[in-house]
Amino acid sequence: MPEKGKTIVEVENLSVGYEDNIVLEKINFTVKTGEIFGILGGSGAGKSTLLKHMIGLYPPFCGDVKIFDKSIINCGEYERDQLMRSFGVTYQGGALLGSMTVGENIALPLEAYTNLNKSEILKRIQEKLALVDLQGIENMMPAELSGGMKKRAGLARALALDPELLFFDEPSAGLDPITSVELDELLLRLRNKFETTIVIVTHELASVFAIIDTVIMLDKKAKTVVAEGNPKELRDTSTSPWVHDFLNRQEHNKS
Repeated sequence: MPEKGKTIVEVENLSVGYEDNIVLEKINFTVKTGEIFGILGGSGAGKSTLLKHMIGLYPPFCGDVKIFDKSIINCGEYERDQLMRSFGVTYQGGALLGSMTVGENIALPLEAYTNLNKSEILKRIQEKLALVDLQGIENMMPAELSGGMKKRAGLARALALDPELLFFDEPSAGLDPITSVELDELLLRLRNKFETTIVIVTHELASVFAIIDTVIMLDKKAKTVVAEGNPKELRDTSTSPWVHDFLNRQEHNKS
């Protein structure tokens, strides 16, 4: 387990986009071990685009991303494959394969990357489902699950290989407020129990203020990070009108 407070993710002068369209330019930030780190911004600000480049799905225009002190950009195919196995990812909606049971979905990384036998894989499946409060659903199909259950089943699959680092893309999207709070509490338990480092893309302020230690804020017009720090401190002390209004918008909506 990496030393607590050590840099586990380092993004250096990263510029990303699609074809000739630059979405973000010269992004710099670090994520520390045991931290719940948020990537925040309005619609179209590049939150999910940044995440996809951070986990090696797309090559950037320039810059680098280091995970566990290893570049996921400037490395060979084998090294990138090994590095991508060292972290877990959950996508919007859980991204479960609909033709497979929940247990079969969770078994996929175990069958691909371990030498565990069938009984050992089943035990691991049951352990991960219990960890996300979904005991006994391994034989259910994804279509039988609620939205919140799909999110947690996707998390169980991401946890299958016991990663020290997790990436989440909009974990609360589409969930009712109660289910959202339950998912937030689950993420806090994972961090506190296992010292798991968690990177979350979100626009949900309730979750941001409830669980996130450090946040970067992306602005669509500026195409870069316009604020970084503890979200509550940024909400209360930022001198940027855009940052202040964005982080206080719930209060405005209540008036």
